Amino acid sequence: MAIYLDNHATTRCDPRVVEAMTPYFSDIYGNAASRSHSFGMRANAGVERARGQVAALLGASAKEIVFTSGATEANNLAVLGVCRTAGRGHIITSTLEHKAVLDPIAKLEDNGFEVTRIAVDASGVVDASAVVAAMRDDTVLVSIMMANNEIGTIQPIAAIGAACRERSIPLHTDASQAIGKVDIDVVRDHIDLLSLTAHKFYGPKGIGALFVRRGRPLLRLEPLQYGGGHERGYRSGTLPVPQCVALGAAAALCDDELNSSELGRVQALRDDLLDTLLAVGDVALNGSREHRLPNNINVSIGGIDSKALMMNLRDIAMSSGSACSSENLKPSHVLTAIGTDKDRVHRSIRLGLGRFTTAEEVQTAKARFAEAIPALRLLSSGMPASTR
Repeated sequence: MAIYLDNHATTRCDPRVVEAMTPYFSDIYGNAASRSHSFGMRANAGVERARGQVAALLGASAKEIVFTSGATEANNLAVLGVCRTAGRGHIITSTLEHKAVLDPIAKLEDNGFEVTRIAVDASGVVDASAVVAAMRDDTVLVSIMMANNEIGTIQPIAAIGAACRERSIPLHTDASQAIGKVDIDVVRDHIDLLSLTAHKFYGPKGIGALFVRRGRPLLRLEPLQYGGGHERGYRSGTLPVPQCVALGAAAALCDDELNSSELGRVQALRDDLLDTLLAVGDVALNGSREHRLPNNINVSIGGIDSKALMMNLRDIAMSSGSACSSENLKPSHVLTAIGTDKDRVHRSIRLGLGRFTTAEEVQTAKARFAEAIPALRLLSSGMPASTR
């Protein structure tokens, strides 16, 4: 049995999402911008319905949703868009951010912006008071992710948002991993910009969105690309109607799931698997258990290199870090940021459960880990086979 436990990297596209988007490849194939005839109007109706579904999940209005190709583009549009409009100034972020936020900020730093990167302790949670203490008169943006993609820690966005709003500083949050797992209300939490991508919550790859708050204080973004003035002028280009419809369908399903017992089911399975791993001995949880996504496990396993464990358990899909940087030989910047020593970093694995993870799969995974870890430790110690 092949078991998929890499839902932070990507999720299976829900069959209900596939069903919703399929007609827009063939039957409803018009360009959503061609509203002078019925073909374009039907396509546009699908897009606008999806815009409303995404907005409903966030507590936003449909006019505040800008479709993008995914969270990387949304993050870049938010960070570069705000800062290039400002021209110069000070940016606050954290050491745990995804590279899709850290890299554009580094580019802005090269071009004269000043950057404060908030450090975190071993729990992996950003201290809101540290963010407030770093604010200056010339701070033009605060960008703190809602939940970390490696260790699953959930950040105090509401407290940070309140402080930012009081000082009229735009707050951007990368919510890619939080969507469908954390209750989000952009008004309540004073969020100005929020990035998301469909393939992290059971939609297809290649479509995402950026929430851009309307109203006062006025928020301005410089676009990354020009040509047509689509998406309120923020993101020119013909909309991929089937993917937009799919994003909306995925958002609607997540909205329903937040009000059901599904997250509790996933967390119970996660806890069962985590407790088995910890019981093996010399296994340490990375990050906070209390402030953590309900589907996330990140542990360092003593005596075993993570690559060896992954090779031994090829029938279980897992990761040794972020999928976006898994080909990079450098140690995880997230684990390094929370003070994990180099040896433990190279012994860490990330497991992500999801909507389609079954109790049977978790029981099988528990047995496979409980068998493989002691066996690999014996091999690594050089103990002869006859003594095992």
